[in-house]
Amino acid sequence: MKRIESIQNPLIKQVKKLHTKKERDKTGLYLIDGFHLVEESLQRKDLIKEIFITENISRIPNEWDLDNVPLTIVTESIMKEISQTETSQGIAAVCYQEKVEFELIENKSYLLIDAVQDPGNLGTMIRTADAAGIDVVIVGEGSVDIYNSKVIRSTQGSIFHLPILKGQLNEWMDKLQKHNVTIYGTALKDAVHYKEVVPGKSFALIVGNEGSGVSEHLLKQTTQNLYIPIRGKSESLNVAVATGVLLYHLT
Repeated sequence: MKRIESIQNPLIKQVKKLHTKKERDKTGLYLIDGFHLVEESLQRKDLIKEIFITENISRIPNEWDLDNVPLTIVTESIMKEISQTETSQGIAAVCYQEKVEFELIENKSYLLIDAVQDPGNLGTMIRTADAAGIDVVIVGEGSVDIYNSKVIRSTQGSIFHLPILKGQLNEWMDKLQKHNVTIYGTALKDAVHYKEVVPGKSFALIVGNEGSGVSEHLLKQTTQNLYIPIRGKSESLNVAVATGVLLYHLT
């Protein structure tokens, strides 16, 4: 167990750099903040590089298994520098970005995300996919970084529960089609009411950007496009809410 008291410590300077996507991409590391996220990360101890906690170490729950997890005590002022929240809970961790290798197989369910840029939306969609029992989330180009601090907080720990891949969605859709996976798009044109679809064992759902929806070239690759009716005067549903409605119907 180490103790660090200087904000100028090289390790602390390095950790602070993880607030930027550039440094996260460069190092393959990212930061998490708060007791709940750290507790969830302990289910995947292989992903934890180091845990930082303020001097009041007695706050760590007795049931936490910290064997072989590097633990560093820091001052309150250092934790404020590390933390990405306005009110720090006094605990944070540096984690390794997971290198997911996933082979497409039948009888699995997939959520594909096209250019969703709001971190709260992306994190909520990952959390919802986890809750609905989706097997894999695939995040396409144009979406916010999945290791953005607001995304991670919005997942409420689901980022540690299921495979999350990044890549070209058209390439993944080609692979899904070759494995006879039904692909549902979300659109208003050439679409059917989502309740007309009979849920099956294997499917993929693709949802899109908050303003423009799923890209036209991706909609051309879908098996069937779906819409959710608007009963009131609202112009549209929030993309994360719509994702939840559709995933729970399809599963």
